[in-house]
Amino acid sequence: MIGIFRFWRERGWQLIDAQAYAQAWHRFGGSVATHPEIVRQLSTLVDIEVRYLGRYVAGDLVAAVPCWGQDIALSRRVLKKKGQRGAFDLGNAEIILPADETAAAPLRHRGAFLSSLNQGRFSGLRRQKDELALARPLDQFSRKFRYNQRRELRLLEEAGGVLTPMQAFTAQEQADIYTELFERRWGFDVPGKQNLAEVFQRLRSFICGSVVVLGTEPIAIQILYRAESPRWVSVEYVNGGVNPDNRAFSPGSVLSFANIQAAWADAEALGKPLRYSFGRADREYKDRWCNRTDCFEV
Repeated sequence: MIGIFRFWRERGWQLIDAQAYAQAWHRFGGSVATHPEIVRQLSTLVDIEVRYLGRYVAGDLVAAVPCWGQDIALSRRVLKKKGQRGAFDLGNAEIILPADETAAAPLRHRGAFLSSLNQGRFSGLRRQKDELALARPLDQFSRKFRYNQRRELRLLEEAGGVLTPMQAFTAQEQADIYTELFERRWGFDVPGKQNLAEVFQRLRSFICGSVVVLGTEPIAIQILYRAESPRWVSVEYVNGGVNPDNRAFSPGSVLSFANIQAAWADAEALGKPLRYSFGRADREYKDRWCNRTDCFEV
């Protein structure tokens, strides 16, 4: 029976290797959660085999998908089923699968939060009731809003605060800072706690953004991963933490604006659009920073 269902799901597809999948991603583009190295590193972490499938037209690879069984790779559902829920956290990441714009490849593997960029590239997508939150371009923020953000940063700097790049910290330091600030802010364990340092080490080359440090103490952090595609830059904001004792300085707001501003500058320097995802549009604060956009599921 499993063979029959697999035959149906994979009809029109064929097994490819990791190298062919990586070539497809770097040719057609994708997102953080489908980047070949991120898929490989996190699949190795949880010891789940990845099957890479490709669709060919006239001998040319036009679409590719990384799979965990009947799901798109890195699926929370699969992690839960295998007793590894919380092994790592990518939030509700935007999923962009590598494919030619007109491939219309039939997608039958289960997945959610599929970007609207997959339309035309894949068929079988259903509009999801949820929406994704993508950071606005800077010119969509009002002048007053931008002025207030710069003012908050100036006040923080006058009090001794600085923005320190995430890459200035080791993976263990990143994990320790994130754990402390997340748990102080929310009062419960940080997602993926048991593997944080290892995940940050495995994905170190993708980590971007800054940490707000006041004096010698980190007071705000955001976990951001960046992946550059041929035609856009993808940034995934997974989660963050702040020290509530420093609420007067609005360190979370300062950091959000600084990270978004830096990401737009990076993308503009490359001459590429930016897809800076806050994940599911499920919180009021995200509307402050983001535009809502449709997403899809299978």
